[in-house]
Amino acid sequence: MPAQKDRWVSSLVFLLSCASSIPQCGSASLQQEQSPQHYFSGLEAGKPSLAFFTPTVSPSAQPFLEHIESSAEALQDYGVSVVKVNCPKEDVSRYCGKENALRKAFLFRGNRLIREFPTDALFDVNSIVANVLFALLFNEVKYVETLADLENIENVLKGKSNMVFAYVPATGTAEHRAVMEAAFVYGTIHQFVLTTEAALLKATSHDDPDVSSAWLLFCHCQQVTEPAQACRRTALAQPLTLLNIHRHLKLMAAPLVTEVAEDPEKISTVHLQLGLPLVFILSQKETYEADRRTAEFVAWQLLGKAGVALLSRDLVELNVLQRSNVALKTPDEGMPIQYLVLEDTDEVITLVEDKNKVKQIQEDEQEEEEDEDEKENNNQDIQDDQVVEAVSRDKKRELPLEQILVLTEENFHSSLSEAARTVVVLFYASWEAVSLAVLRSYSEVAAHLQGTPGVLLSRVNCWDWTGLCSQENVTQFPTIRIYQEGQQSVTYGGMWGTEELSSFILLSQVSCPLKLATMDEAEGYLRGEFPSELSSLHHPSLLGVFSSATSEAREAFEEAGNILSGQVRMGMYFEDDALALSQKYSVSPPALLLARSSGRSVEGIALSEHSVQDMVQMIRYQLLDIFPEITVPNLPQYLQLGKPFLILFSAGDISQVESKEMLKLAKRRPQKTFVVCWLNLKKTPVGYGILRTYFSTIPPLPLLLWVNLHAGGQVFKFPSEQSITEMNILSWLEKLQAGLEIPSSTLSEGDWKPPLPAYDFLQMMEPSVPELSPHPGDTPAQHPPKNPGGDTAGGDSATREEPSQESTAEEGGAPGRGLRGTAPRLAARDKQGKRHSEL
Repeated sequence: MPAQKDRWVSSLVFLLSCASSIPQCGSASLQQEQSPQHYFSGLEAGKPSLAFFTPTVSPSAQPFLEHIESSAEALQDYGVSVVKVNCPKEDVSRYCGKENALRKAFLFRGNRLIREFPTDALFDVNSIVANVLFALLFNEVKYVETLADLENIENVLKGKSNMVFAYVPATGTAEHRAVMEAAFVYGTIHQFVLTTEAALLKATSHDDPDVSSAWLLFCHCQQVTEPAQACRRTALAQPLTLLNIHRHLKLMAAPLVTEVAEDPEKISTVHLQLGLPLVFILSQKETYEADRRTAEFVAWQLLGKAGVALLSRDLVELNVLQRSNVALKTPDEGMPIQYLVLEDTDEVITLVEDKNKVKQIQEDEQEEEEDEDEKENNNQDIQDDQVVEAVSRDKKRELPLEQILVLTEENFHSSLSEAARTVVVLFYASWEAVSLAVLRSYSEVAAHLQGTPGVLLSRVNCWDWTGLCSQENVTQFPTIRIYQEGQQSVTYGGMWGTEELSSFILLSQVSCPLKLATMDEAEGYLRGEFPSELSSLHHPSLLGVFSSATSEAREAFEEAGNILSGQVRMGMYFEDDALALSQKYSVSPPALLLARSSGRSVEGIALSEHSVQDMVQMIRYQLLDIFPEITVPNLPQYLQLGKPFLILFSAGDISQVESKEMLKLAKRRPQKTFVVCWLNLKKTPVGYGILRTYFSTIPPLPLLLWVNLHAGGQVFKFPSEQSITEMNILSWLEKLQAGLEIPSSTLSEGDWKPPLPAYDFLQMMEPSVPELSPHPGDTPAQHPPKNPGGDTAGGDSATREEPSQESTAEEGGAPGRGLRGTAPRLAARDKQGKRHSEL
């Protein structure tokens, strides 16, 4: 657990650095200006800065200067520069000429003064950071003094957004700073409200809270549907630190109850990742509604302390007692799941809140399975994200990185200028799973290209060298760039596989387009006579032919080559005999000559488009295979054409007869209005899943289908009794166009979304890859006493629906009264009134 907390601290610090979205200057030390004139002339529009004006020698200001210099690095994370401005003796301006002005610090945004701070109010780093952020976030963080003000904000937020209400005994404290830093990151998600009024804190509580301690309440207003209904409040039970606030907001955003239908060993939720247990309520079909209410009741009581999941025994085979109605999964690695028989919800809550009882259960189980606990990764959780899972499973595998040069701020520029002609740089973050997965491919590329002249592979860990990565404008991880002397860097945008990366690097070594001086060189280029750097690549060759009268098209072609550098093999010929060369292939300049098989077949293409973007699009289209084999990497290239697919599914390589007939059809199709392709199910087994989507069972293979994903989603099956010939297919397509064929299936109109949501940077702070160094400075503080809000739980997202007392009364029995699940109640306790009051 300490290691897990350290990873959370490091991740959170990095998040706050990135979340400001403001470029950082290289040094975070205190800046100095010789005079106010120098300072104001250098201010940038919209950029905040904190300035302190002082005579050249001012012993009384020395303690304040020490604090302000210490705060410079923290404020730099939020894009605020800290400047000491020297006041010449003869200066009698507003900021230097008045005695009281020399006892203040001034916060500017650009040239506009936002706030003046007396220096005695900025007594340490916490007070400086807290007050500066409070001033910058004045419109985002509401300050309230009365209960009426707080309720007015709640009423506005009902049905729209949630609220984070914080009480601090005084501004400028460490707790005030933590709230302001959290508001800087989460202020666009939740409404932050701050108060220093002890009377207001007491008014929001059913108990008598300790007003000498800071408090934070999460107010669940988003799901409130009735104006008269109050927002439930969940208090932060830990000390008010930035890490604890983030952890609390993370838990509030999680689903109240998660319904699962797989082995609990494979379940991983945010609660487990945050070091909290997960309680499973075992259910069955006959008692589902009652068990759902029970799970929701338990979840409200344990919100912020544990997660709750509803597990259907009808869908998962569990080798446990039939009477078991609750399971407990702890975040401790190697600890097996506890299956228990409990009488009611009080015992479930006690199981989580009473650490001694949990510890006793764990010790008993450890004694029985001591040998199994010694096996490494015996009960490793399955991560939700497949990339994270793969990296986590292989985290102990050492990568061969000896061939890759490590770059830092000290040697980056010297390495680019002194090393090989082509320098490849991988910018990555050591804490991020995708970066580590790409680093593995990158090491394979280094081994594959070992000994290749003129190529140097290197890497920069942006977790260690954030300033360098900001300077190079690296905004996402991982990023690969090619640097060549005298040229702009080229960013890689293709697949992350070893073969694709190697091809990109080798193609980037040669000018794109490659200028050819004679007709012999041009014809040799079409025959496959390339520079040594390209001899190992099997790419189609594209040659642009231009006359002196087609300079506009030639310039567009050169610019298109710059855009496509590293992706295609392009040459250019524009000598006096360019007309003679193009006429050999029945075209006139400007034209493209496309050689697909080392010159055995050269296709002449008239170049009618002269704009750069149109030319790039045309080149990419012409380079597509006439009759491609569809694979996972190349499928997006053909999908983005927006055309129907005539696709042949095969359990292996297609026969020569079928290939010949399909190729004839592909070459003669009018204006290439559809994509003729095939898919080898042995090489691309995902095709079986595609066929199961189209049909209830997989039909006999080979199978020819017409699929229009972009209009209607209809799937037509070529008659299996007919042989696959060009004439038969054309006849069948005519019937399709005439509306004489009935579709075999129709795809749903829903969006084709990824199986997992995209990364949300604010959400991706789980310690999924244990490679972070501990972050000093965070030590547990004394825990505050009981919740001031009186509530122990709440809900906030669309997945949280608070059951009303009226609806639960109608369904009979108070939710949470007993554990019905797969086992009957073993004891009856008359607590109906208590249960309803808790709701």
